[in-house]
Amino acid sequence: MCGIAGMAGIVDEPLLREMLAITRHRGPNDSGTYIAEGSTAASRVAIGNNRLSIIDLSPAGHQPMCNEDGTVWVVYNGETYNFAELRQELLNDGHQFKSHTDTEVLVHLYEKYGADMVKRLNGMFAFAIWDTKTQELLIFRDRMGIKPLYYTKVGGRLYFASEIKALLASAEIAIEIDQNSLCQYLAYLYVPNPDSMFKGILKLPPGHRLRWRNGEIRVDCYWDLSYWDYFHDTEEALAERFRELMVAATRRQLISDVPVGFFLSGGLDSSTLVACAAHAGESSLKCYSIAYKQEYERTEQCTDDARFAQLVANHFGARFHQIVVDPDVVNLLPKVVWHLDDPVADPAAIATYLISQAAAPEVTVLLSGQGADEVLGGYRTHRAHKIAAWLRLIPRNIREVTLPALLKRISVHKGGLIGISPGLLLAACRYSDKVLRTAGMEPPEQYAAFRSYLLDEDVRRLLSAESNAATTEWSYRNTFLKLFGKVAGEDYLNQMLYVDAKTFLPDLNLAYSDKLSMACSIEVRVPFLDNEVVEFLQRVPPSLKIHGYTQKYLLRKAMDGVLPKEVLQRRKAAFGLPIRAWLRNELRDMLTDMLSEDRVRRRGLFDATAVTQMIRDNETGERDYTLQLWGLLTLELWHQAFVDQRRTATVERVLA
Repeated sequence: MCGIAGMAGIVDEPLLREMLAITRHRGPNDSGTYIAEGSTAASRVAIGNNRLSIIDLSPAGHQPMCNEDGTVWVVYNGETYNFAELRQELLNDGHQFKSHTDTEVLVHLYEKYGADMVKRLNGMFAFAIWDTKTQELLIFRDRMGIKPLYYTKVGGRLYFASEIKALLASAEIAIEIDQNSLCQYLAYLYVPNPDSMFKGILKLPPGHRLRWRNGEIRVDCYWDLSYWDYFHDTEEALAERFRELMVAATRRQLISDVPVGFFLSGGLDSSTLVACAAHAGESSLKCYSIAYKQEYERTEQCTDDARFAQLVANHFGARFHQIVVDPDVVNLLPKVVWHLDDPVADPAAIATYLISQAAAPEVTVLLSGQGADEVLGGYRTHRAHKIAAWLRLIPRNIREVTLPALLKRISVHKGGLIGISPGLLLAACRYSDKVLRTAGMEPPEQYAAFRSYLLDEDVRRLLSAESNAATTEWSYRNTFLKLFGKVAGEDYLNQMLYVDAKTFLPDLNLAYSDKLSMACSIEVRVPFLDNEVVEFLQRVPPSLKIHGYTQKYLLRKAMDGVLPKEVLQRRKAAFGLPIRAWLRNELRDMLTDMLSEDRVRRRGLFDATAVTQMIRDNETGERDYTLQLWGLLTLELWHQAFVDQRRTATVERVLA
């Protein structure tokens, strides 16, 4: 696991070293560069790597790495879980190896298969290969987008890196907000690929490769999700096969020359990984979880993660580490925003950082249950259309006016219902209100509305006149409906999972997971996104992903008798944080200062009166704008770190 950076069409070794220095947290164990000083721009390339040693800790793992005659060079960020089999295949072909790393497999695999070598890899990765014979630079990103890769083109010159902040070291890369991306961020709380918040800086999409040659770039897709040829086996047979695949995938991803641990929320997904590791024969299980203070139950929906996590840890004899959530969030939030660099306004990023920080003294690798919801149908969004079909039987006025008003009254009196957690009740009311208000939409439009925190009219109202004028063609529906169109013939559940896999998964969930774990020099692995698991689930009938209203049905069947029944029957759980309480207490002064009318007006992006009204409505309980305000606060901190400070936002200054 590493951080990579480089350039083509230009050679600037001091700049490359600065790019690597800015992202040294991704690989504190070693650093290296390769410089191709060609006679023309077409032959000038500089690539570099910061190494976090995971496989083969010896100096033989130093990068950049080359083949025997030095004609193929690679810098690599990731893990290839089938590298041992590939290595043996290459040895049988006569290739010679100097190390036992998966990195060295890549150069020899390229010699054998060329650019198609990527199709042989089962892993998570972003890597670049420079072929001195063809004078081509090839950059690859893994199938599901687990590892990030950003790039930009200036004239015929290409710059690329694992994190945007490394690209900003170049003085010729302008920093300008992309207005369309701003609208997407306001709606979704992240920016979908291939865009970023920075105009002209792009993400290489999941399952894609980039080819640079003589100043020209071509990006193409080498793998895509498809749903076909459904299995006809019994539920029991498919559940058993799925369990075997999960155990095998977890065993593959436990391979490491450094200690390994687990994120453990006590929910179905993370608990499954601990169970699979135990069944794979792992004897030393270390698990890490977030715990709330009890006082937060008035505003948050989940305060009992630690209890379920402890139950699972005890069941499998794991060592359990509980982290009580009480950070100095005022000082922590700017650091988190800096590490994200392409803003993602999901508070779970803080949970990832806190767990990674706590685990770092003991482990270097953490396994996560991320991805399960996107391949099995685990989000409430995935069943909203089923509920909506029943709700459409109710007269529209009652559905869209009377019942939402009733939910609002229940929310106001949340503390008066005995036996129900106020925070859980509030969450149920928020979900019910959204289902009621979107029930009349066509399913793809309802999905788009569920994945959006502000709709078109809300975004327009929030933007300043100048910003509105710059984004006349934008709609929150566009990104999602375009992707729905690509899989229009599939079952609707699989359509939603496809859209999730192209947007929400790589650009929000996996993005913050990578950035905030690597901020602590921790590698996160995600067995639910293993090639064999994903390929199997593509052929599982949709009715076994969501069976009636039971979500992740096949996983529950597979783990029946393996996990404690309390976990199997538990409602969906995730690492959360008490942000509602924070915005009213610890972060209140920061919020009112950062989003003051004067500051908002000077920034020029938003209508100052609209922002003030949003803050006021959230404080009075008129509307719940918690996540939207979190997004605006995150964006202002991002703007200060990357736009106001330009390249002066160095590691030392921002993280001091």
